[in-house]
Amino acid sequence: MVRVIGLISGTSVDGIDAALVEISGKDVDLKAELIAGATYPYPATLREKILAVCAGAALSMAELAELDDAIALSFAQAALAIQASSTPAQLIGSHGQTVYHRPPKDDFGLKENQNPKSKLGYSLQLGRGEVIAQLTGISTVSNFRVADIAVGGQGAPLVSRIDAFLLSHPTEHRCVQNIGGIGNVTYLPARQGNWLESVRGWDTGPGNALLDLAVQHLTSGSKTYDKDGTWAATGAPCIPLVEKWLQHNFFELPPPKSTGRELFGADFFKACMADAENYQLSSADLLATLTELTVASIVRSYSSFLPNLPDMVLLCGGGSRNLYLKQRLQAYFSADEHETSGMGYRQFSQSPIPVLTTDEVGLDAEYKEAIAFAVLAYWRHIGIPGNLMQVTGAQKDVLLGDIHQVTGTTAC
Repeated sequence: MVRVIGLISGTSVDGIDAALVEISGKDVDLKAELIAGATYPYPATLREKILAVCAGAALSMAELAELDDAIALSFAQAALAIQASSTPAQLIGSHGQTVYHRPPKDDFGLKENQNPKSKLGYSLQLGRGEVIAQLTGISTVSNFRVADIAVGGQGAPLVSRIDAFLLSHPTEHRCVQNIGGIGNVTYLPARQGNWLESVRGWDTGPGNALLDLAVQHLTSGSKTYDKDGTWAATGAPCIPLVEKWLQHNFFELPPPKSTGRELFGADFFKACMADAENYQLSSADLLATLTELTVASIVRSYSSFLPNLPDMVLLCGGGSRNLYLKQRLQAYFSADEHETSGMGYRQFSQSPIPVLTTDEVGLDAEYKEAIAFAVLAYWRHIGIPGNLMQVTGAQKDVLLGDIHQVTGTTAC
């Protein structure tokens, strides 16, 4: 049994999710028990800087170094806080803060005169693991995505192998749908035969990112998100707008695929706002329409790319708490739902496909991503590959993360 801290701040930049986890086993016997979980918000000025960089703001190398340092300090403080009332951890897995992600084959395909080397993706997470190790006195694994990218992978999603061993079922086919700033899915076939080779995963498109941008815009920054989706629930989605936005070529691109704020961020939101001007939508209608885009992109992705339909959908991430979004997903996956017929989806089932959260099958939905990076650090420590090549598109399964050993006992 190893006690590990998992740390991540996702594309929503809500704050640092920290999970203190006790881990045992290796693969099919893997167990991860959440001892404590908490979210530590960034200082407002730091969050603003991160969001600006994610939106493409220029900064000098000196400013980049300062931002990297500030994020590392925040992550180290979160690691110390989560274990303050508990037995100290033996290892930290820190995903860091993504500020840039470029999938392989940028622009969804090479032009004839491009260098083949540009097929490689690129992903940058700030929050220096070596600094976190020294500030906490705990060996830290960080920089998880680069090894997968170096062998031709997307560097995302990286949670599919963890999902496979913690959430698969002997007889049920399941989809684990994370809804953070960006959405991603892991398809888990029933645990029979060579089931692990049939696991699939990819980014489905926008999650909460566009919704959060809309709330900030509509409230002049006084609110950062629509709690429980209550505001959106008072509106009505504009289906013609959803159909227009779904024409983006990302949604047609077959997996493996990944995306980020570079595609579904500030610029995409501005285009959505321009499109919406012709429909005279209320604020609630706009939020309902953006919610419908997230929901419809998930449904279309399943319809287009799943080998077969799941017996249940398990939600996790911040979007799992959006009751309106969950309600709309359940409506699409219910047998008596007919509104999808005009949007090109195949019939899902003769009976409703239940939409639950991972809480309901024993894995904390809110801190699942932080738990996953604790497991990835643990696997790196004992020499187990963390990616699935059929999910990320990598040429092989590889060890993920750089290990930073402690050379002193300095603390924050």
